[in-house]
Amino acid sequence: MPLTDTAIKKAKPSDKPYKLTDGGGLYLLVTGTGRYWRYNYRFGGKFKTLALGTYPDVSLGRAREKHADARRQLADGIDPGALRKAVKARAAECAANSFEAVARSWFGKAYADKAQTTRDKTMTRLEQDVFPWIGARPVSEIAAADVLDVIRRIERRGALDIARRVFNYIGRTLRYADSHGMVERDVSASIDLSLVLTQRETRHHAAITSPQAVGGLMRAIDGFTGGFVTLCALKLSALTFVRPGELRHAEWEEVDLDGATWSIAGRKMKMGADHIVPLSTQAVAILRELHNLTGRGRYVFPSERGGSRPMSENTVNGALRRLGFTKDEMTAHGWRAVARTLLDEELGFRPDFIEHQLAHAVRDPNGRAYNRTAHLPDRRKMMQAWADYLDKLEAGADVIPLHGKTAA
Repeated sequence: MPLTDTAIKKAKPSDKPYKLTDGGGLYLLVTGTGRYWRYNYRFGGKFKTLALGTYPDVSLGRAREKHADARRQLADGIDPGALRKAVKARAAECAANSFEAVARSWFGKAYADKAQTTRDKTMTRLEQDVFPWIGARPVSEIAAADVLDVIRRIERRGALDIARRVFNYIGRTLRYADSHGMVERDVSASIDLSLVLTQRETRHHAAITSPQAVGGLMRAIDGFTGGFVTLCALKLSALTFVRPGELRHAEWEEVDLDGATWSIAGRKMKMGADHIVPLSTQAVAILRELHNLTGRGRYVFPSERGGSRPMSENTVNGALRRLGFTKDEMTAHGWRAVARTLLDEELGFRPDFIEHQLAHAVRDPNGRAYNRTAHLPDRRKMMQAWADYLDKLEAGADVIPLHGKTAA
């Protein structure tokens, strides 16, 4: 006699498991721990049992549907139990080789020695902009159209820079998969991003480049009434003109105060190459004073929330706003433009010295990249001349002696 929902609800556990049959090999196994749907069948002369779920998660009606599916498979000469195992194995294989799994494997190796903030930003972009759309797909099934769909979703919200970064992450993941034999090729290589993304005018970081205005800026910085660590960051932004991220991630173990040198590992640099920043006597004096406050920790400029993290990326720009300089007038990154302009036009230093100190890619006459120590003695002289020049501008000097040429 077929089962009814009423009979199932009335079934109570007993000392031993028992069955409530529904016909055709389908039954409900009642035990002390629950009620389980089972289907007994024969295949290839062997007696087998197929689990169909747990009641009430699987209702009587749903159990009968599963039972009917299994019987149809048997009629077609298919073992339903073996088919289920094959499907599970395929799902497990797909999960192991999904784009997300491969991307996380690539990320774990490529970003192992990156700063934690860089790791967090990269993974956040993957988790927000990539994985929801193609993360579950087998990496071998990702097509160029899938990559374009991801990139255009980002483009539609106007985040073109993020779209380019994400495209780079996807391409690197696919090349990683290719190197491990998971795909036949990197399908993103066929995409010319310049023909895909909307082009926009390049926005430069705001910077003050008039010597007189720079003098006023230096006087404003000297009068900053905020935190001492922030004041030091403001001053060293001007003296070293490194990128803001490089400054705030500075670690004491990188700084040789006696040798007046700050050595930055390539993993922290935008161009990926090791970089040396010669420190002027003014910069060393600031760092020695700051060392008394933060020298026991890892970071030269620790976060106010705890020394295990570096200063916030908005701190220096926020300080400039407090001093009255808008984002259209001056930014922390803008010191790089200030230095590039004034070191050339006012102090007369060779452009290649300046470009080296800006950590830009500079090639020798044979097309080879210079190493980090290239022109170091000359760059050391340049950095000291730059610090002295800023002091004179701050003091309001009308005539600034130029390096290599005569002041007007």
